[in-house]
Amino acid sequence: MMSLDSFSQRHLGVNTTQKQEMLNAVKADCIEDLVQQIIPESILLEEKLKLPTALTEFQYSRLIQELSLKNTVFRSYIGLGYHESYVPAAIQRNILENPSWYTAYTPYQAEIAQGRLEALLNYQTLVCELTGMELANASLLDEATAAAEAMSMLFSLRSRQQKKNKVSKFMVSDQILPQTLSVLKTRAIPLGIELHVVDCQQTVLDDSYFGVILQYPCKNGEVIDYTELTQKAKAFDIKVVVAADLLSLTLLKEPSAFGADVVVGTTQRFGIPLGYGGPHAAYFATKTDYKRSIPGRIIGVTKDQEGKRALRMALQTREQHIKRDKATSNICTAQVLLAVMASMYGVYHGSEGLENIAQRIHNKAFTLDLELSKLGYQQNNKVYFDTLLVEVSAQEKEAIQSFALDQKINFHYSEGQNTVSISLNEVTTLKDLSDIISVFSKAKDKPSIKIEEVQDSLIISDELKRTTDFLKQDVFCKYHTETELMRYIKKLERKDLALNHAMIPLGSCTMKLNAASQMLPLSNPQWNNIHPFVPLDQVKGYAQVLKELENYLTEITGFAATSLQPNSGAQGEFAGLMVIRAYHLSRNEPHRNICLIPSSAHGTNPASAIMAGMKVVVVKVTEQGNINLDDLKEKADKYKDQLAALMITYPSTHGVYESEIIEVTKTIHDNGGQVYMDGANMNAQVGLTHPKRIGADVCHLNLHKTFAIPHGGGGPGVGPICVASQLKDFLPKHPLVNPNENPSAIEAISAAPWGSALACLISYGYIRMLGVSGLKKATQIAILNANYIQYRLKDSYPILYTGDQNRVAHEMIIDCRPFKEKGIEVTDIAKRLMDYGFHAPTVSFPVAGTMMIEPTESESKEELDRFCDAMIAIRQEIEASTADNPNTLLKNAPHTLAMITADHWGFSYTRQQAAYPLDYVRENKFWPSVRRLDEAFGDRNLICTCTPMEEYALEEEAVL
Repeated sequence: MMSLDSFSQRHLGVNTTQKQEMLNAVKADCIEDLVQQIIPESILLEEKLKLPTALTEFQYSRLIQELSLKNTVFRSYIGLGYHESYVPAAIQRNILENPSWYTAYTPYQAEIAQGRLEALLNYQTLVCELTGMELANASLLDEATAAAEAMSMLFSLRSRQQKKNKVSKFMVSDQILPQTLSVLKTRAIPLGIELHVVDCQQTVLDDSYFGVILQYPCKNGEVIDYTELTQKAKAFDIKVVVAADLLSLTLLKEPSAFGADVVVGTTQRFGIPLGYGGPHAAYFATKTDYKRSIPGRIIGVTKDQEGKRALRMALQTREQHIKRDKATSNICTAQVLLAVMASMYGVYHGSEGLENIAQRIHNKAFTLDLELSKLGYQQNNKVYFDTLLVEVSAQEKEAIQSFALDQKINFHYSEGQNTVSISLNEVTTLKDLSDIISVFSKAKDKPSIKIEEVQDSLIISDELKRTTDFLKQDVFCKYHTETELMRYIKKLERKDLALNHAMIPLGSCTMKLNAASQMLPLSNPQWNNIHPFVPLDQVKGYAQVLKELENYLTEITGFAATSLQPNSGAQGEFAGLMVIRAYHLSRNEPHRNICLIPSSAHGTNPASAIMAGMKVVVVKVTEQGNINLDDLKEKADKYKDQLAALMITYPSTHGVYESEIIEVTKTIHDNGGQVYMDGANMNAQVGLTHPKRIGADVCHLNLHKTFAIPHGGGGPGVGPICVASQLKDFLPKHPLVNPNENPSAIEAISAAPWGSALACLISYGYIRMLGVSGLKKATQIAILNANYIQYRLKDSYPILYTGDQNRVAHEMIIDCRPFKEKGIEVTDIAKRLMDYGFHAPTVSFPVAGTMMIEPTESESKEELDRFCDAMIAIRQEIEASTADNPNTLLKNAPHTLAMITADHWGFSYTRQQAAYPLDYVRENKFWPSVRRLDEAFGDRNLICTCTPMEEYALEEEAVL
């Protein structure tokens, strides 16, 4: 008998009685019988996976606490883009630990995401104000990948003359962060970009360059005035990227003031834990001239049906992957949860508070500089913000390192140089400064002193000093007490529908339970307060967890090795293709550059292939949504000498286990290619089959889908790659902490060696608490739930694709196109679902005019029935609609509280029909805060910061 306190019992939404009722409904004798009807027998696993048995939540909490104690948390002054930061308790408790924020989905359905959207608009405003740029997106993955996105964007934006002249050189300052340089190399090679790493102050610019990237302040802490350099660059039409420390810009001249075209960096210092490298929210700011080329998501202002101000994701083609093979980026995930935290940090402190924090850090650095000079040390940075570069002898360097380790202190020691770098931070205290001085005193065998006070100073020259105001908008001036911030966060929270309110049935997105027991370790400083570049002997707990997680994922996929470095699914796709590329190069087959991709594939697939330097050839799909085997064979044979890879999703993007999958993969191998499997639908494989079994060679896994990392409103995500034995030597390395020492390894994919290591704890907990049996049951129940919904809806909606036995996998597609004759579009159904208290399924993907529904394994039968009841009721509303009547329930949806309680009601249906269409809605009503949005208006009037309304200069039609 299953223990009642088992995690599986808590995670799986369907109990034994409900499971049997659902099996009876779908006419299956047992769950194994259902699975055998759906999954081709040839790919079913014959043996259990070699994974641990399940732990209870209590057992896991004890284990993860014991493992945390294997980490030794030093005071780290390593810098290099990562700094200890204080997470205000009000933000930690109300956002990081709050499922209203961490279980929400990407705000595609803007009417029920106004809270998140406002927080992200604040984030964009924060970034624009501090950088001085005109436009910012709503976060990227990390500073290194943001810099690579900037390089790629500027490469695509070359002038006609530059393209004609094949200008491909990109100048990289030798003061760039080492991890950024490594990621730039990864991205540059397949695109044919030629990197030149030079001393930018000494190098002569000419028209052979299309761009340059500068670090501000430099990696060793020096602050350089780039005004003259950027002026010279402009003379040759060279665009300038500046990677800037955002907090320093409260004191330093903003990059726009000296001519930057793009500014990138990280907001980790704005109240985000170190987390051994992530997740953190990167920023990307640029000019409005480049709004059609910027990667990622932009939040913009528009109006709803009543002219009320509202927010949504602006110009959604900004998500470059929608352009498919024409894309310059495959970015599909932001870091929304972290961006929200950073934005609230800015709101909480305001301009004065942020400047005060920066000034205190600078004063501590100045004080330490004075005391080091008294000891006889030479500090080399003439102008600095928070980082000192101390010149030492080889003997002193060795002694400092030894004494620092005794004090549990980490500095940065540049290899091959007799220097020690010290980067101070927000939480550095007087005692910390005294301890640092003690280390340096011992190295010179001199008595130490205790620092009693910090000296006020600003050694930044007038040319480099910030003179402009910032963050004077109302939102950054009002919420500086905890009471006010708490209420502001709650006000926004109430506008968002998240998983803690109702099922989010998004196909392909796998919105399952994110258990609290998996999330709790994220708040533990033994896990979240560790710099990613500390010596490995300080992170034995992390080493064990990450290695075990790699082993579990390797076993689950049937492959030989795993890399956790990619910090999103799109990054995983790119990494997997780069590994395939490296494999072909190692075999002296650089000509293998053709990537076959089914026409039904997600847009990130062709975008990733282009980024990896491959040429996309589209493979047709059948009317049933399967790969057209004849077309595949024809194209594989045609390109057999150039074939690099096939990209597939399994089960297919249409939610079906293709029975001919073995023949598909064999066809590719017979023609010299490798098979890349997109792991988006891995929730339908775990424990039943795996990528190796179907003939794949590499796959990425979405840990924010199958393995229960929360979506966080659009990120964080983690996208590790698992590879077959012939590819393992090519997994990504890292310039500072190398998880793959093989000389064949590709350069870094992400800024941190294990990507978003802190988030990986969540998936580790998921696997340990479900155990080998629970993981298989989760897959089985996900399949049962989808087939039960198919049973409930098949008489109301056409089911677009089913397998050989009229079954679906873990998700299903309903066809809404026939309703156009009633004047109803799929969007109308999505908006009406809000009135029933549900987030819509995936709309118009992979087929326009359809909905893709995925219930996951963690929803109960009661919730599945509520959703089906809502869909059936909407179908009846559709039947009552007519094409010539635009004033219907569906066309007016969603209905807001203000609308329902207004004195005037001018509709042919009742208020009750609008607001409470089924009895269950009364028990837990969610009110959309705005009516349906006018997307086109917002795109015509692009506003992406929270400027006061009276300054918007919107068209008159915005005001009633």
